[in-house]
Formats: sequence, C-alpha cells, structure tokens
Amino acid sequence: MTPQSLQEDAFFESLIGEVKAGFPSPADDFREKLDLVGLLVRHSASTFFFRIDGVSMVDAGMDEGDIIIVDRAVTPYNGCKAVCFIDGEYTVKQVQMGPEGVVLVPCNHESGRYKPIPVNPEDEFLVWGVVTWVIKKA
Repeated sequence: MTPQSLQEDAFFESLIGEVKAGFPSPADDFREKLDLVGLLVRHSASTFFFRIDGVSMVDAGMDEGDIIIVDRAVTPYNGCKAVCFIDGEYTVKQVQMGPEGVVLVPCNHESGRYKPIPVNPEDEFLVWGVVTWVIKKA
C-alpha cells in the first residue's frame, strides 16, 4: 500500500454538467467548474490517496480498485474507518475503541475469511490516518 500525496500546488479542475439519458439538452452548453480538491480535501498537507487492494471492506463501501482519501490530521474516533499500521503492515479497517483496547474490524460480514484483529500492548500499532472519502470505481 503506497500513499499518493497531494502536492501543495495541485489543483484539479473538471467541467461538470448534467448528463441526460435521453435526448441531448440545449442546456448542454452551460457548465460550471468543479474543484475536486476543494470538495474532497480539508487538509492538503496531511491528505493521501490509496487504491483498495482486497475485499475485506466491501460492506463499508470500499471495493477493490476504489480510491480512498485518508487524512492524517483527523483525530481517530470509535467506529472510524482508517488506514492503520500494525506490526510492519498497513491495512484499512474499522477501528473499534473500548475499555479492553482497540480492535481492527473488517467490514465483510458475508465472508468468514476475515477476522477482527485485536491490538495487543506488544504490537507496533498506529492509526495512520482516517478515511474521509471513497472514490468508487465505475
């Protein structure tokens, strides 16, 4: 899992208009500019992009090939989806925080393949960043 950072001077701008599923519209000439960075990124210096590899988070709307936007400036909270570093590996899971500690929970309830990962005191562990958006693969 390799994060793609957002350059400070990066600015993505795309034309947006309505798409009709029928006849062409005479209003097709009217378009507005869409600032994707302004819409999706709150903290550009701490925001990274990852492509999902695997199916352990499909019930959280993160399918293989989707892109997640991860913000390291967001404070992790109980139930958040986050990229976590545990014992030398990165993984995206739902973070459950309770009196007994932290558990990383896969969101794929239909498959018994993926089990919750309890975080033990001897584990090298870090909530690397909180998932703020999912960009779906079409």
